[in-house]
Parts: sequence; structure tokens; C-alpha cells
Amino acid sequence: MTAPMPEGDSARRPPWIAAQTADLLGQKGHAWLLFGPSGLGQYALALELVRAWLCERLSPQGACGQCSSCHAIEVRTHADLCVLMPETSMLALGWPLSEKAQGEIDDKKRKPSKEIRVDAMRDAVEFSQRTSARGRGKAVLVFPAEAMNTVTANALLKTLEEPPGDVKFVLATESAHHLLPTIRSRCMGHSMRWPDAVASQQWLQAQGLTTAAAQQALRASGGRPEDALDHVRSGRDPGAWSAFPKAMARGDLGFVRDWGPAELLQTLHKLCHDLLAVAVGAAPRFFAVEDLAKGPSVEVLSQWSQWLQSQQRTIDHPFNPGLLLETMVMRAQQVLAAPVR
Repeated sequence: MTAPMPEGDSARRPPWIAAQTADLLGQKGHAWLLFGPSGLGQYALALELVRAWLCERLSPQGACGQCSSCHAIEVRTHADLCVLMPETSMLALGWPLSEKAQGEIDDKKRKPSKEIRVDAMRDAVEFSQRTSARGRGKAVLVFPAEAMNTVTANALLKTLEEPPGDVKFVLATESAHHLLPTIRSRCMGHSMRWPDAVASQQWLQAQGLTTAAAQQALRASGGRPEDALDHVRSGRDPGAWSAFPKAMARGDLGFVRDWGPAELLQTLHKLCHDLLAVAVGAAPRFFAVEDLAKGPSVEVLSQWSQWLQSQQRTIDHPFNPGLLLETMVMRAQQVLAAPVR
């Protein structure tokens, strides 16, 4: 999952998020499901919706950003907003945990959960049944929705289908296919829009990137602006991106020595994708054509893609991260050294 963009100053809100906010506010519905690939702003749009639902001076374009309700959301203290996230995400984004959960983590009884816990969902159901504290209804934000396991999702179903009182829900996900069909069917769906390249580049430059860095980051992220910003914030040398394919062809482990296994796996997926695209006469998406040496056959690349996919299941729990990096680099070198198609 891509780290969401900090919401902070409303002036930084991307124009494509502002446009979608206005469109969704013009429609009726008590539960929305925002879906699409990472980097398109699901969390940002979900937060804009709950801001607007609870705002005291709502306009057709969304929340005012100035009233006491907007301020309460900004400082994470709004009594009529319930945020459901994995505890790891809650802590990263500054949302407070329940007193019980925070105490267990502080006392080292357990680590922050990477899933949305069923206890938190039950608290959310109880929250939805209470009277609104500010008199403007209540909102529940779930992100990423695919972090709900089956038990947690089932705890939400009844409330999602027949919400008590004036509560609204927004679920945001980068993996809608992982959600229960019963969850999807109870929500109005919204497919996240892809911003055009010019708007994305202008927004990245407004965040302080040079033109060249914005263009390189957008290519590395496949045109997804939030992923592009994450790429730059990771500290990677933007100019080194184009050198990655040839480094893997050399089996250069030193090139990725300080990378995490998940980051390397994701980048190898992108390389494999582009080599397959070129092999069938299509344009690459993540690397420039000149960065890619002639690759092996489609059959070899397809087998590599399947192998990379198999690694995804355990990538967050490697027994030996260094050994895993070495294994992935060696496999990439073997594939890239295969006879040219």
C-alpha cells in the first residue's frame, strides 16, 4: 500500500481530487467505495468527503477548511468522525488509537496491527449508533478497506446495509477485488480518475520538484502522482532510476543494497512489465525504451512474472532480508541473460 499524502494545507489539494469531491457531493448515498490503483488519492478523496459531510459552512466544492469542524478533523479530535485503519497506518498519519490499544502497544504486549482489528470495527458500529455530538451527522472512514479480514468485514455488513440515523460511510481501497462481494454491493462505487500528465507534473512542481525530477518520478510511478511524490521522498536518486535495468542485468547487488525487499520486488515487477510490453510491440510504462536492453522471450518473462508474484505472498515476512535481496537480483540476472527473443 502506498503511503497516503499528508492532507494538511487545503491549498495542496490536487485539482483532480477537488473535482471528484464536488462531483460526489452532488450525488446521494450513505456509503461510497472509492477504488483504483495506488497513487491516485483514495485516502485524500475519502478525507475530503468526510470533511464536507461534517463541515459547518459547506459549499458545492466541498468543506470550507476554516470552521471548527474542519479544524477538529485537522487536529484528529472530531467527535463525529470514526477512522478505521490498521494501527500502523493510524500511527503514521497521526490518528489516535483507542486507549486500550495504545496501552497494549505502549506496554509492549503486542505490536501495532497491520490489519483493521475486529475490536475497532465493533467500536465503529457502536459509534454509528450514538447521537451526533455536533448535530451534523456522523462519518466513518475506512482505509485501506482491503485491510479488513473476513471477520472484521462481516462485523460491518449489517450497519453498512441499514445505517442507524445519519451516519455516512466512505471506504477507500487499492485492491477492490480483495473485498467481500457483499461489502462492494452495499456501496456506491467510484472509480478513481487518472489525472493527465500535465496536471500531475504541475502539481508535483508545486510540491517543490524540478521539472526533470517530476517527469522522472511520474515515469517511475507509471503516471500516478502520489506514488511519484513517494518515490521522491524515499530519498532515491531520481537519475538512478534509468540505470536500474542494466544494474539488474549485471547482477549488481550493491545497487540495491539499502533497498527493502518489498521495494525491490515492486521495481522488478515494473521492469518485467515493461520488458513484456516491448516484447509484444507495446510501449513501456515505467522505463524509457533506451533504458531497456533487448529482453528474452515472452515465455521466459512470463515465468519470471509468475515467480515474482509468488514472492509477494511472503515479502513482508522475510526470514533473511539480505538473502532475499540477493536471490531476487540473481534471478533477475538469469532472466535478463536468457537468449534474446
